[in-house]
Amino acid sequence: MAKRGASPPTDRLTAFAPGLPVLLHYDRGWLRGDLLAGVTVAAYLVPQVMAYAEVAGLPAVVGLWATVGPLLVYAALGSSRQLSVGPESTTALMTAAAIGAMGAGDPERYASLATALALAVGAVCLLGYVGRLGFLADLLSRPVLVGYMAGIAVLMVVSQLGKLSGMEVEGDTPLEQTGYTLMHLDEAELPTVGLAAAVLVLLLLGQHYRPRWPNPLFVMLLAAAAVALLDLGEQGIDVVGTIPAGLPAPGLPDIDPRVVLELLVPAIGVAVVGYSDNVLEGRAFASRHGQSIDANQELLALGTSNVASGLFAGFPVSSSGSRTAIGDATGSRSQLYSLVALGVVLLTMFFLGPVLAAFPVAALGGVVVFAAIRLVDVAELRRIARFRRTELALALSTTASVLLLGVLPGIGVAIALSILDLLHRVARPHDGILGYVRDVPGMHDVDDYPEAKRVPGLVVYRYDSPIFFANAEDFTRRALAAVDDSETPVEWFLLNAEANIEVDLTGVDALDEVRRTLTDRGIVFAMARVKQDLRDQLAAADFIEKVGEDRIFMTLPTAVVAYAEEYTARHGEPPPDVHIPRPPA
Repeated sequence: MAKRGASPPTDRLTAFAPGLPVLLHYDRGWLRGDLLAGVTVAAYLVPQVMAYAEVAGLPAVVGLWATVGPLLVYAALGSSRQLSVGPESTTALMTAAAIGAMGAGDPERYASLATALALAVGAVCLLGYVGRLGFLADLLSRPVLVGYMAGIAVLMVVSQLGKLSGMEVEGDTPLEQTGYTLMHLDEAELPTVGLAAAVLVLLLLGQHYRPRWPNPLFVMLLAAAAVALLDLGEQGIDVVGTIPAGLPAPGLPDIDPRVVLELLVPAIGVAVVGYSDNVLEGRAFASRHGQSIDANQELLALGTSNVASGLFAGFPVSSSGSRTAIGDATGSRSQLYSLVALGVVLLTMFFLGPVLAAFPVAALGGVVVFAAIRLVDVAELRRIARFRRTELALALSTTASVLLLGVLPGIGVAIALSILDLLHRVARPHDGILGYVRDVPGMHDVDDYPEAKRVPGLVVYRYDSPIFFANAEDFTRRALAAVDDSETPVEWFLLNAEANIEVDLTGVDALDEVRRTLTDRGIVFAMARVKQDLRDQLAAADFIEKVGEDRIFMTLPTAVVAYAEEYTARHGEPPPDVHIPRPPA
């Protein structure tokens, strides 16, 4: 017999693995769309993840290994029915940045470090799930994410310069590598450059005319055929080479525990960016279908996916926006399409190794450049520029930080810029002095309505932010300035607190300083539209007692009428030159 209050087993299963009930109670009407989406996504995925493994500095086959576990795990644990999880561009590049120096010159150690990084990223995400840190997805604002992805796109292109040109590119920074390439263009192998350029052009044309087709697979097969038929290998074009059939035995990498600790900081960076990608893309696609995403559940799903990738000698993974979009466009309705894609990938690995081995390295570089171009969201940059120039500056600053400081430091700068932008807006918010506008109900900002009439002797002031330590001094200065700038002698100062949903002790002190200053000048301090939570906080700080219960009003109209009645009692006539609407009884 179940204990009272305990969740039924089905509810617990749904909470831990929301994908399983969908698969167990599958709607057969979805089958055709999921099958088509799974096959199409797999055809796109195979060359793409092989290219991303090259970006990470690993053999191409590792991209396939890193796909198997995440596709299986996310289908059960993920809260999105659309996301395609596995190797993707950002985490691949961040992997190379994190372990490049540590594993240089030793391919086996490098591969073990990549695997250890995947496990560390998984552990970070799982700790975040236990600590319910889903709010971290909101640390990166939209402009910062757009700017960050643009920086990643440039770094991806630079990372492929050697494969695209057929020469050894020297330099430690993107600027040095680009400069070296430009200074040594005469050393580039023309057949390699021509093949990479042809692949890129075909992919761009395919995206424009047939965006739903698995164009990367078609183009890679065409490139492999061209190399074989035209004997381009004799002209210096390299191919992927022998690909081991099947999967490696699951296991842990042979790495010193002290090295794992060194990987912790980059693992946090990869986890934050990969997780933010997961949640933002998941929310975008879920909203199209009237669904929702559980941010904390995504930490569990992404963490377990990375652990699964690490156990099969993979590298850090996240969600792929391009594969998700292809699946959605071809009819995916559940994560069954990911399981179908997994089946196709496994068949490819076990039976089509010779075909994959014939893929030209330069063509894979072209696939990476194609993916990088799609990361630069020009339309979104234009939208940001139209909305607010400071947000465009934020996006461009993030791009510059990624290019100049590197991928991992760029994450820290991106988060810091997002937080600073938020603090700037709440530390110096908009404020307003309110008055009445003919034929417009309510009270309105006199800056928005120059014809608005202020009630003589009354300053109705609104400060559009919570009042806390970062803006307490600003609130005090601007509130008192509103009184000083009044065209008529002020008898009442009425704070419209509708936007002041939160206050800390520093904010209470600022309110009290305004109250005391005005009281010393013979001006009444009153408040209106004080929400209950704010009222409780003010009462706990004894501020309500200092102001007086009779000076705290539920609405603006009742406060203004109270002022008008007191004005009339004092002066023998109502405030002149303005009609004060009386609130309904």
